Amino acid sequence: MKQRLKYFIFNKPYNVLSQFTREAGNESLADYFILDLKDVYPIGRLDKDSEGLLILTNDKSLNDLVLHPKNHKTKTYLAQVEGDFSKEAIFELKKGVSIAIDKKEFLAKAVDVKKVIEPKYLWERNPPVRFRKEIPTSWVEIKIQEGKNRQVRKMFAAVDFPVLRLIRTAIENLDLDRILPGDLQEFSQQEMFRKLQIK
Repeated sequence: MKQRLKYFIFNKPYNVLSQFTREAGNESLADYFILDLKDVYPIGRLDKDSEGLLILTNDKSLNDLVLHPKNHKTKTYLAQVEGDFSKEAIFELKKGVSIAIDKKEFLAKAVDVKKVIEPKYLWERNPPVRFRKEIPTSWVEIKIQEGKNRQVRKMFAAVDFPVLRLIRTAIENLDLDRILPGDLQEFSQQEMFRKLQIK
């Protein structure tokens, strides 16, 4: 019997592992799904301390189609950073900054970066971000086409704007579309591929 292909997006909450196995008392994807999703797995990962869009599927072809650098899939992140984000930082991130990945230097370039206002749809994080009253914060939208380990945080650190909160909001045209943290939405293969611009 041919396996039915399944496609979901999940809004991963803060402090949840991007896997179905619990580790060291941390919540995992297994804590959120009543559906029988034993045969699906996440495409890519979000760090425990990051939030937002995670694709879940049992379509093994999707991993390469979304993640391989040759396919140039754009990932969009919303970052809350410490400090008043500057035009100089935007220029540096677009030009490319050197970051360490697995003890090797990697030139990471943003496809686009812009300072934005905090979106009205944004949910409260649990637990809330800890602020320093004397230091302002900024919201920044950044688009990248790689997906190295903690890449976005390292890129912002390289231009002296530490990340306080990080949310993946989209991969190509597939976005959270008001899906709340902990919620899951199913897609047809046609709709998933259309939004990811896969032909």
